[in-house]
Amino acid sequence: MTASAQTATPALPQQQANAGPAALDEGRSTFASKCSHCHGPNMVNAGTITPDLRKFPDDRERFFSTVKSGKNNRMPPWGDLLSDDQIAALWAYVSSRRNP
Repeated sequence: MTASAQTATPALPQQQANAGPAALDEGRSTFASKCSHCHGPNMVNAGTITPDLRKFPDDRERFFSTVKSGKNNRMPPWGDLLSDDQIAALWAYVSSRRNP
């Protein structure tokens, strides 16, 4: 793998599963400022069309793709606004709160 590919590739699932408090705090902060207005505080939505992220599948690639590219004109793309590291921290936070 090239150095540029390593830079562009988000953290591996094992690294995210063991995310430290700093990553979780960054993910919580990013969620509060960028996501909570649609997905609700603490990932509990208010009956909108947005999914309950506590039930999001344990699928990091799908999460990254959706955050970066948006989905079905319902979710805007965030790839130009959030770095891979921010999305990785966001995934660490969301996946730490999963309740399938």
